[in-house]
Amino acid sequence: MHRNICVTLAKATTLIVAVALALTGCSPDETRNSSSTTPSNASAPTSLSSAPPPTALPTPEALTDVLARLADPAVPGADKLNLVEGANQETAAALDRFTTASRDGGYLPMTFAANDIAWSDKNPSDVMAMVVVTTANPERPVFSFPMEFTRFQGGWQLSKRTAETLLALQKSGSSTTAPQPSSAPTPAPTGTPTPAPTGPGPAPEPSPSPSPTG
Repeated sequence: MHRNICVTLAKATTLIVAVALALTGCSPDETRNSSSTTPSNASAPTSLSSAPPPTALPTPEALTDVLARLADPAVPGADKLNLVEGANQETAAALDRFTTASRDGGYLPMTFAANDIAWSDKNPSDVMAMVVVTTANPERPVFSFPMEFTRFQGGWQLSKRTAETLLALQKSGSSTTAPQPSSAPTPAPTGTPTPAPTGPGPAPEPSPSPSPTG
């Protein structure tokens, strides 16, 4: 009889478990599968946070067109404000001085080539490029400079940091190469000239010594 009671209890336990699983709407296999997939769902945000920028890198022409317009003396500085990040009227005046100094220094016209374009390590939405500048100045026909560009209204513009660096270089260069004003000659003194001092007169002759008396 004791054996019959154990068998009855075992059957009852099995029935209770089956009813509980049926009420929750899943089987033991489904429960195991759902618990095994939970860690993979938790790791999803990590992969999304390391995703690259959604857009492609700009073409070299998209960047060099910005520089060509900035260096064009026929375009006033007020029309170049959309080419520099955070530009204002003070920036417009500085850009006019920049193109004037470039023209007077014999650097215009300039051509540009953008190489090694990559996302900026300081701002992931900006790009860096090594720009090769070819000028009309025979003393410095070609030079390279790293430049940063930022997105603006579906295009690109020179970053504020790079623009300030270029304008500072132009300002320091023009101040060192500008000719210094020559000093005016010292005016001649006016009035009656003072006569030059004369030398000492001849020494007086010694008086004759008295003759001895004998």
